[in-house]
Amino acid sequence: APSRCPARAAPSPLRATPGLCSALSAPAGGGRLELAGAAGGAAGGCRDAWASEALLVLLRAGPGPEPGAELQAWAPGSALRGEPLWVHTVEAEAEGDDGPGGKPQAGPLPLLPCARAYVSPRPPFYRPLAPGLRARRLELGAEHALLLDEAGQVFSWGGGRHGQLGHGTLEAELEPRPLEALQGLPMAEVAAGGWHSVSVSETGDVYIWGWNESGQLALPTRSLAEDGKTVAGEAAGLHEGGPDVKSTAGGEDGAPTPFIAVQPFPALLDLPRGSEAVKASCGSRHTAVVTRTGELYTWGWGKYGQLGHKDTSSWDRPCRVEYFVERQLQVRAVSCGPWNTYAYAVEQEKS
Repeated sequence: APSRCPARAAPSPLRATPGLCSALSAPAGGGRLELAGAAGGAAGGCRDAWASEALLVLLRAGPGPEPGAELQAWAPGSALRGEPLWVHTVEAEAEGDDGPGGKPQAGPLPLLPCARAYVSPRPPFYRPLAPGLRARRLELGAEHALLLDEAGQVFSWGGGRHGQLGHGTLEAELEPRPLEALQGLPMAEVAAGGWHSVSVSETGDVYIWGWNESGQLALPTRSLAEDGKTVAGEAAGLHEGGPDVKSTAGGEDGAPTPFIAVQPFPALLDLPRGSEAVKASCGSRHTAVVTRTGELYTWGWGKYGQLGHKDTSSWDRPCRVEYFVERQLQVRAVSCGPWNTYAYAVEQEKS
């Protein structure tokens, strides 16, 4: 869409992205950034700039005598006064343009529109795994990563504030760490959602952990209980107290119904009809599983129809997608986007 606050003409490499209600400009010689509009200010020594509604990033000459530059992130309303949100020193390019005195200097960074980061001039980064670890599958969530090795062991690392790492805590992990709760259980599939995770064992069992805000773990959640869609007692036995369990009255047997906000350990999930899973995928806040018989089960957030149940309801228990059953189709694979779901299905073989 056209920007409501377009940038004035500026010499390359200065540029602005739609959304930030201010304009970027620089004199013909470069080296100075001017802000005008919703925020005003100026910055000297500027070599490159990138703006969004949430962030203003500058590439500026470093304060020291050594060649190089600083990458600075500013709040859009700061007017470039005070301290930046963060500062990152950029190494001088060995083969870049020479600066004054023939010394090499950092060239412009390929800053990305509509993002909150920049791309390194020298991608990709290479980070070796631990000795003896052979990767078989890698899945990325919003803040965490899952790795399945050749032996069927699951490793996780990254942000853990929603329990998505499965280590029993809400702490982050900087290095791949094996899930102790799944050791000795060879896994065939892993899937990472926004802030939850799923693994499928070689025998067809489903294990799930992480954030349950919209019922994406197929465990009772308060928001859906208010709509009458929570199965009372379904999660009984998964927790024995602890800060992650909230209860309220209203169970079918008179006992309190447990509401689970965060499940930091892998929990075994029983699919209806004793079905065995072969494939799994996670969206931002919904989950999909394919069974050995070609049925598709989905649950979690359904506001945009991503569950495929002909409505926009959310569910905190596995529900079969009847569309494929009615058309005698067998689902072979499923892939969830953040708010949508794709399935690959074939006609059912006639006996």
